[in-house]
Amino acid sequence: MNRRGDYRTMRSLILALSTITILAASVAAQRTRPTPRPTPRRTTTTTVSKLPPLDVRAARVKVSNQLFNVDAFAKNLLPIAQNIEALDREIMTRKVKKESIDLNMANKKKVLTAISTLRVALTNLETEFRTKPALSRYLVNIQGITTLATQSEDSAIAGKFVAAVDPLRQVSTKLNNTLAAMPNAEL
Repeated sequence: MNRRGDYRTMRSLILALSTITILAASVAAQRTRPTPRPTPRRTTTTTVSKLPPLDVRAARVKVSNQLFNVDAFAKNLLPIAQNIEALDREIMTRKVKKESIDLNMANKKKVLTAISTLRVALTNLETEFRTKPALSRYLVNIQGITTLATQSEDSAIAGKFVAAVDPLRQVSTKLNNTLAAMPNAEL
């Protein structure tokens, strides 16, 4: 039993020493910590972000939309224009069914209407840049899209549908240049 008592005593001593060591380390760690400094209070100032004026942001969206419209229209117009002109040549050289002639005339009218609608939208866009003071600085980039759209329409009216695509490509370039010059509203 003596041994058993020594074992218990030793065990109690080791446990007590371990507890004292842990507590001492904890106390020592608390003493070596620096005293907390009060954190400086941040003043809440609202910073005004440098967003472009509303007219410029709205115009940027319109330019982007028209760029998409012109690019898509020019891409789709070229094969249609080639078919219209090819059928026109066939009509001149040989006898073609009346249904084909009627279909070709209907396609010409649709293309003319579409080009006219696009010209009106581009004219409105250029007019907006001419009349709004916030947009006048970007007028140099977009100026002339009405003239180019009119050239495209005139070519189509003259039956030169393939030639009507080239001015639309120039319009696309001008719209791209305008977008590059305008500030982006995203932060």
